Amino acid sequence: MNVVYMLKGASGRYYMGSTSNLPQRLEARRRGNTATTKRLSHPLIVAASREFESATEARRVERMLKAWKNPAKALAYLAT
Repeated sequence: MNVVYMLKGASGRYYMGSTSNLPQRLEARRRGNTATTKRLSHPLIVAASREFESATEARRVERMLKAWKNPAKALAYLAT
């Protein structure tokens, strides 16, 4: 299972990523082991996620959504 996900922090900011193990990745993000999610403020919630067949496809979609620079549009895409 390969997933593209968006996290939302208490600050209202979003973080997007992809992984093959969402529960493990989410726990690492919540522990604050990564600098990119420290700025979000806790608690972190999964705002949206979507599964893909391959890691290649998930990374391609992640890059596409990040290029949009529009969290609302990315959330809508992941929710479909």
